[in-house]
Amino acid sequence: MIIRNEMRRIQGLRQLSTLVANKTDKSLKTLRDVPGPLALPLIGNLYLYKLGIFKVDRYHKVLDQLRAKYGPVVRQSFGSETVVHVFDPDDARKVYQTEGKWPSVAPLQETVQLYRKKRGLSLGLGNQNGETWYRLRAATQQAMLRPSSVEQYLPLVNHAALSLVHRIEQEVGREGGEPRNLRDLVGKWSLESAGAVCFERELGCLDEGEGEKQAQLMVDANKLIFKISGELKFSLPLYKLVSTPKWKKLVQAEDLFFRLASKIVQETIEEIKKQDSSREQPKKKKFSFIGHLLSQSGLTSSDVDIITLSLFGDGLSTTTPFFLNCLRSLAENPEVQQKLRDEISGAVDLDGTLKLETFNNLPYLRAFIKEAFRVYPNGTEVSRILPEDIELSGYHLPAGTHVNLNMGVNFMSSEYFSEPEKFKPERWIRGEGDKIKQFVLTPFGHGARTCAGRRFAEQDLRVLTAQILKNFELKLLAGKPLEHVYETLLFPIEPIGVKFVPF
Repeated sequence: MIIRNEMRRIQGLRQLSTLVANKTDKSLKTLRDVPGPLALPLIGNLYLYKLGIFKVDRYHKVLDQLRAKYGPVVRQSFGSETVVHVFDPDDARKVYQTEGKWPSVAPLQETVQLYRKKRGLSLGLGNQNGETWYRLRAATQQAMLRPSSVEQYLPLVNHAALSLVHRIEQEVGREGGEPRNLRDLVGKWSLESAGAVCFERELGCLDEGEGEKQAQLMVDANKLIFKISGELKFSLPLYKLVSTPKWKKLVQAEDLFFRLASKIVQETIEEIKKQDSSREQPKKKKFSFIGHLLSQSGLTSSDVDIITLSLFGDGLSTTTPFFLNCLRSLAENPEVQQKLRDEISGAVDLDGTLKLETFNNLPYLRAFIKEAFRVYPNGTEVSRILPEDIELSGYHLPAGTHVNLNMGVNFMSSEYFSEPEKFKPERWIRGEGDKIKQFVLTPFGHGARTCAGRRFAEQDLRVLTAQILKNFELKLLAGKPLEHVYETLLFPIEPIGVKFVPF
């Protein structure tokens, strides 16, 4: 009798739970109810960009407008593709928590994905999902994500940073000044530093010789690729059917970059093969990165090429613009600059050599970089394809929905940061800073699809910031606030208004 009553009670609770769930489901709004600008047949919201109501090169400002007008969840249509913008960190947390073992993403540049398909190349990590992505990720994890694997390149990365320091000294002279084409100089440093990791050799990207000529060609090609990719995102995808003029320009730039970079990859692979077949004692150079990739049975030769090329070239569009932002942040905040200089003084010798143990324990430097990401973000979204139905801010979104987590709209909000207008690295230091909501700032993404090159990028930024501060005082030149232009990612408009004064 007791057991029977207990079973009836449990059955009643289940029925009540079902009723509550059904009632909750009915109260939720659907994807169709998500607010957003009026979408027209076939072209969606693209007319707003074509008419100049929304500006493509200020897409980050468009997101601010959408958040202000429509709320925390907004629907936007790019032609036939619907994207749901998510602006609330709590909603971002829900998305991350449901993404599973194999999170699916939309490619940052659909044009790159198409180019690689047409050229018969591996699509790489960022352009694939599911089991294929997981295979590549598993094969590269040891070489790219373990701290010890990244730290072994520190002396080589430091040498590349010193090359840029010496080049800036030549540019500005003893009295100091703002270098011409600073973005290009930093871009060539990025290639030199990445080349130290990928190929364990000096490429001469800043030596004013043939190496620099080749590097400049790659820098220019990368600029064009990201600019055109950003423009094509806001146009009808006719380029997928016919070779439009913009598509032809993009293909030419992709071909140029791939040809020049792939040549270096193949030269390195040939040297590894000679080293492996030699009967002599192993040389000091180990080619750890490419050597590790070549040892992975799950990777094809095309996979090795694309993964290496991605690590080699991605800094041109990520680390390069962000470091320009860091320079501006230092010049705008001399007290922060001095505090950083005091911290790094014990980590860098007079000859520029880094003391590894001390250098890896510089909390204010790490906090500075994170604060610079907040004040001057260099991206607009983290993309996900929902693996299951989910409720976000009162809207029921079905599995398969493409969502963009656009947290940048919150970075200057007093709702999430105290005194958001102030540049305060201290807010990121445990025990000193704010209690910051989780997931409001994830510049490298989160979870299994965190940027694979994150540790290399962070090491590059810390090393170069330290060497710049060791050798220069940065002063803010008179001028207007730093503006950014959207070209798939966000790039500061030059000149950035920073004067380098040598010590």
